[in-house]
Amino acid sequence: MDRGQITEHLRFAAELGIAGISRDRAWRARPDSSGPNGVESAPRTGGPVMVASSPADALLAIKLEIGPDCSRCKLHALGRRQVVFGVGNPDASLMFVGEAPGADEDIQGVPFVGRAGQLLTKIIEAIDLRREDVYIANVIKCRPPQNRNPEQDEVDTCEPFLFQQIDVIKPTVIVALGTFAARALLRTLEPISRLRGRVFEYRGAKLIPTFHPAYLLRNPSSKREVWEDMKLVRSLLQK
Repeated sequence: MDRGQITEHLRFAAELGIAGISRDRAWRARPDSSGPNGVESAPRTGGPVMVASSPADALLAIKLEIGPDCSRCKLHALGRRQVVFGVGNPDASLMFVGEAPGADEDIQGVPFVGRAGQLLTKIIEAIDLRREDVYIANVIKCRPPQNRNPEQDEVDTCEPFLFQQIDVIKPTVIVALGTFAARALLRTLEPISRLRGRVFEYRGAKLIPTFHPAYLLRNPSSKREVWEDMKLVRSLLQK
Protein backbone atom coordinates (compact mmCIF):
# COMPACT_ATOMS: atom_id res chain seq x y z
CA MET A 1 0.00 0.00 0.00
CA ASP A 2 1.56 3.34 -1.01
CA ARG A 3 1.43 6.63 0.91
CA GLY A 4 -1.49 7.93 -1.13
CA GLN A 5 -3.62 4.86 -0.37
CA ILE A 6 -2.77 5.10 3.32
CA THR A 7 -3.78 8.76 3.34
CA GLU A 8 -7.11 7.95 1.69
CA HIS A 9 -7.78 5.13 4.17
CA LEU A 10 -7.04 7.39 7.14
CA ARG A 11 -9.25 10.14 5.71
CA PHE A 12 -12.11 7.69 5.22
CA ALA A 13 -11.59 6.30 8.73
CA ALA A 14 -11.85 9.83 10.12
CA GLU A 15 -15.15 10.28 8.26
CA LEU A 16 -16.39 7.14 10.04
CA GLY A 17 -15.76 8.83 13.38
CA ILE A 18 -12.58 7.02 14.42
CA ALA A 19 -10.83 9.10 17.03
CA GLY A 20 -7.45 7.41 16.73
CA ILE A 21 -5.36 4.30 16.83
CA SER A 22 -3.07 3.32 19.69
CA ARG A 23 -0.05 1.14 19.05
CA ASP A 24 1.42 1.68 22.49
CA ARG A 25 3.18 -1.51 23.62
CA ALA A 26 1.35 -1.18 26.93
CA TRP A 27 -1.79 -2.36 25.15
CA ARG A 28 0.01 -5.66 24.50
CA ALA A 29 0.57 -6.24 28.21
CA ARG A 30 -2.73 -5.45 29.86
CA PRO A 31 -3.25 -7.49 33.02
CA ASP A 32 -5.00 -10.85 32.91
CA SER A 33 -8.50 -11.04 34.31
CA SER A 34 -9.57 -13.82 36.58
CA GLY A 35 -13.17 -14.88 36.45
CA PRO A 36 -15.48 -16.17 39.15
CA ASN A 37 -17.12 -19.54 39.41
CA GLY A 38 -14.08 -21.53 38.37
CA VAL A 39 -13.73 -19.85 34.99
CA GLU A 40 -10.10 -19.94 33.92
CA SER A 41 -8.19 -16.85 32.90
CA ALA A 42 -6.59 -16.67 29.47
CA PRO A 43 -3.67 -14.42 28.53
CA ARG A 44 -4.84 -11.04 27.30
CA THR A 45 -2.72 -9.67 24.51
CA GLY A 46 -3.36 -6.31 22.97
CA GLY A 47 -3.66 -4.70 19.59
CA PRO A 48 -4.46 -1.33 18.08
CA VAL A 49 -7.48 0.24 19.76
CA MET A 50 -10.05 2.11 17.69
CA VAL A 51 -13.03 4.22 18.61
CA ALA A 52 -15.78 4.54 16.00
CA SER A 53 -19.41 5.56 15.83
CA SER A 54 -20.67 1.95 15.56
CA PRO A 55 -19.26 -1.60 15.56
CA ALA A 56 -19.99 -1.90 11.83
CA ASP A 57 -18.03 1.28 11.12
CA ALA A 58 -15.16 0.14 13.33
CA LEU A 59 -14.97 -3.23 11.59
CA LEU A 60 -14.94 -1.50 8.22
CA ALA A 61 -12.08 0.71 9.40
CA ILE A 62 -10.08 -2.35 10.49
CA LYS A 63 -10.72 -3.96 7.11
CA LEU A 64 -9.52 -0.80 5.39
CA GLU A 65 -6.43 -0.74 7.60
CA ILE A 66 -5.56 -4.28 6.50
CA GLY A 67 -6.20 -3.34 2.88
CA PRO A 68 -7.18 -5.59 -0.04
CA ASP A 69 -3.55 -6.31 -0.97
CA CYS A 70 -1.97 -6.77 2.46
CA SER A 71 1.73 -7.66 2.24
CA ARG A 72 2.63 -7.58 5.93
CA CYS A 73 3.60 -11.28 5.99
CA LYS A 74 4.92 -13.71 3.40
CA LEU A 75 1.52 -15.26 2.62
CA HIS A 76 0.78 -12.54 0.07
CA ALA A 77 3.57 -14.01 -2.06
CA LEU A 78 2.64 -17.66 -1.53
CA GLY A 79 -0.47 -17.92 -3.68
CA ARG A 80 -3.28 -16.41 -1.62
CA ARG A 81 -5.97 -14.77 -3.75
CA GLN A 82 -7.49 -12.34 -1.29
CA VAL A 83 -7.77 -11.26 2.31
CA VAL A 84 -10.63 -13.03 4.14
CA PHE A 85 -11.61 -10.55 6.83
CA GLY A 86 -14.67 -11.87 8.65
CA VAL A 87 -18.42 -11.97 8.29
CA GLY A 88 -21.56 -11.68 10.37
CA ASN A 89 -23.32 -9.51 12.91
CA PRO A 90 -21.13 -6.64 14.24
CA ASP A 91 -23.19 -6.75 17.46
CA ALA A 92 -23.04 -10.54 17.83
CA SER A 93 -23.12 -12.13 21.26
CA LEU A 94 -21.43 -15.23 19.83
CA MET A 95 -18.21 -15.24 17.82
CA PHE A 96 -16.46 -18.19 16.16
CA VAL A 97 -12.71 -18.12 15.50
CA GLY A 98 -11.01 -20.60 13.18
CA GLU A 99 -7.38 -20.83 12.18
CA ALA A 100 -7.15 -19.66 8.54
CA PRO A 101 -9.08 -19.54 5.27
CA GLY A 102 -9.16 -22.62 3.05
CA ALA A 103 -9.44 -22.91 -0.72
CA ASP A 104 -13.17 -22.07 -0.91
CA GLU A 105 -12.75 -19.14 1.45
CA ASP A 106 -9.80 -17.84 -0.55
CA ILE A 107 -11.96 -17.82 -3.68
CA GLN A 108 -15.10 -16.31 -2.14
CA GLY A 109 -13.51 -14.00 0.43
CA VAL A 110 -15.80 -15.29 3.22
CA PRO A 111 -14.74 -17.53 6.13
CA PHE A 112 -16.21 -21.02 6.52
CA VAL A 113 -18.04 -21.47 3.23
CA GLY A 114 -16.78 -24.95 2.25
CA ARG A 115 -17.91 -28.31 3.63
CA ALA A 116 -16.63 -27.42 7.09
CA GLY A 117 -18.50 -24.12 6.86
CA GLN A 118 -21.73 -25.89 5.97
CA LEU A 119 -21.33 -28.06 9.05
CA LEU A 120 -20.62 -24.98 11.16
CA THR A 121 -23.89 -23.47 9.93
CA LYS A 122 -25.72 -26.61 11.12
CA ILE A 123 -23.97 -26.37 14.50
CA ILE A 124 -25.09 -22.75 14.84
CA GLU A 125 -28.65 -23.65 13.91
CA ALA A 126 -28.61 -26.47 16.48
CA ILE A 127 -28.57 -23.86 19.26
CA ASP A 128 -31.42 -21.92 17.66
CA LEU A 129 -29.32 -19.22 16.01
CA ARG A 130 -28.74 -18.32 12.38
CA ARG A 131 -25.39 -17.80 10.73
CA GLU A 132 -26.19 -14.11 10.29
CA ASP A 133 -26.71 -13.79 14.08
CA VAL A 134 -23.07 -14.60 14.87
CA TYR A 135 -19.68 -13.32 13.76
CA ILE A 136 -17.10 -15.61 12.13
CA ALA A 137 -13.40 -14.88 11.66
CA ASN A 138 -10.00 -16.56 11.61
CA VAL A 139 -6.74 -16.06 13.45
CA ILE A 140 -5.06 -15.16 10.16
CA LYS A 141 -6.77 -13.61 7.16
CA CYS A 142 -4.94 -15.26 4.24
CA ARG A 143 -4.83 -18.87 3.10
CA PRO A 144 -1.54 -20.67 3.80
CA PRO A 145 -0.30 -22.78 0.85
CA GLN A 146 -1.83 -26.28 0.73
CA ASN A 147 -3.82 -25.34 3.85
CA ARG A 148 -0.78 -25.87 6.07
CA ASN A 149 -0.91 -24.59 9.64
CA PRO A 150 -0.11 -20.89 9.97
CA GLU A 151 3.47 -20.21 11.03
CA GLN A 152 4.25 -18.16 14.11
CA ASP A 153 5.47 -15.09 12.24
CA GLU A 154 2.22 -15.07 10.25
CA VAL A 155 0.18 -15.30 13.43
CA ASP A 156 2.19 -12.57 15.14
CA THR A 157 1.61 -10.28 12.16
CA CYS A 158 -2.11 -10.90 11.73
CA GLU A 159 -3.54 -11.60 15.17
CA PRO A 160 -3.71 -7.92 16.27
CA PHE A 161 -6.47 -7.48 13.70
CA LEU A 162 -8.40 -10.38 15.25
CA PHE A 163 -7.97 -8.77 18.67
CA GLN A 164 -9.42 -5.55 17.24
CA GLN A 165 -12.39 -7.47 15.83
CA ILE A 166 -13.05 -9.07 19.21
CA ASP A 167 -12.76 -5.76 21.05
CA VAL A 168 -15.16 -4.07 18.62
CA ILE A 169 -17.78 -6.82 18.63
CA LYS A 170 -17.54 -7.48 22.38
CA PRO A 171 -19.11 -10.94 22.18
CA THR A 172 -20.43 -12.67 25.26
CA VAL A 173 -18.96 -16.00 24.09
CA ILE A 174 -16.11 -16.88 21.75
CA VAL A 175 -15.82 -20.41 20.36
CA ALA A 176 -12.29 -21.34 19.31
CA LEU A 177 -12.56 -23.92 16.55
CA GLY A 178 -9.83 -26.50 16.63
CA THR A 179 -6.41 -27.00 18.15
CA PHE A 180 -4.63 -24.22 16.31
CA ALA A 181 -7.17 -21.47 17.03
CA ALA A 182 -7.40 -22.46 20.71
CA ARG A 183 -3.62 -22.60 21.10
CA ALA A 184 -3.13 -19.27 19.35
CA LEU A 185 -5.72 -17.48 21.48
CA LEU A 186 -4.88 -19.13 24.80
CA ARG A 187 -1.09 -19.18 24.35
CA THR A 188 -0.87 -22.86 25.20
CA LEU A 189 0.47 -26.05 23.68
CA GLU A 190 -2.27 -28.23 25.14
CA PRO A 191 -4.25 -30.29 22.60
CA ILE A 192 -7.86 -29.48 21.90
CA SER A 193 -8.89 -32.75 23.56
CA ARG A 194 -7.67 -31.31 26.89
CA LEU A 195 -8.88 -27.77 26.31
CA ARG A 196 -12.47 -28.48 25.28
CA GLY A 197 -15.07 -28.69 28.01
CA ARG A 198 -13.43 -25.79 29.84
CA VAL A 199 -14.37 -22.10 29.96
CA PHE A 200 -11.75 -19.34 29.86
CA GLU A 201 -12.00 -15.61 30.48
CA TYR A 202 -10.80 -13.88 27.32
CA ARG A 203 -10.91 -10.17 26.49
CA GLY A 204 -14.16 -9.71 28.37
CA ALA A 205 -15.80 -12.82 26.90
CA LYS A 206 -16.12 -16.47 27.86
CA LEU A 207 -13.97 -18.56 25.52
CA ILE A 208 -14.90 -22.18 24.81
CA PRO A 209 -12.54 -24.34 22.73
CA THR A 210 -14.08 -27.15 20.68
CA PHE A 211 -13.27 -29.38 17.72
CA HIS A 212 -13.00 -27.81 14.27
CA PRO A 213 -15.85 -28.72 11.86
CA ALA A 214 -13.27 -30.11 9.42
CA TYR A 215 -12.17 -32.54 12.14
CA LEU A 216 -15.78 -33.59 12.63
CA LEU A 217 -16.06 -34.40 8.92
CA ARG A 218 -13.22 -36.88 9.41
CA ASN A 219 -14.30 -38.01 12.88
CA PRO A 220 -18.09 -37.84 13.11
CA SER A 221 -18.06 -39.67 16.45
CA SER A 222 -16.76 -36.45 18.05
CA LYS A 223 -19.96 -34.60 17.23
CA ARG A 224 -21.29 -35.59 20.65
CA GLU A 225 -18.52 -33.66 22.42
CA VAL A 226 -19.15 -30.63 20.23
CA TRP A 227 -22.85 -30.79 21.04
CA GLU A 228 -21.98 -30.74 24.74
CA ASP A 229 -19.76 -27.71 24.15
CA MET A 230 -22.50 -25.94 22.23
CA LYS A 231 -25.03 -26.60 24.97
CA LEU A 232 -22.58 -24.84 27.29
CA VAL A 233 -22.38 -21.97 24.81
CA ARG A 234 -26.17 -21.71 24.75
CA SER A 235 -26.39 -21.67 28.54
CA LEU A 236 -23.81 -18.87 28.78
CA LEU A 237 -25.68 -16.83 26.16
CA GLN A 238 -28.91 -17.20 28.10
CA LYS A 239 -27.49 -15.85 31.36
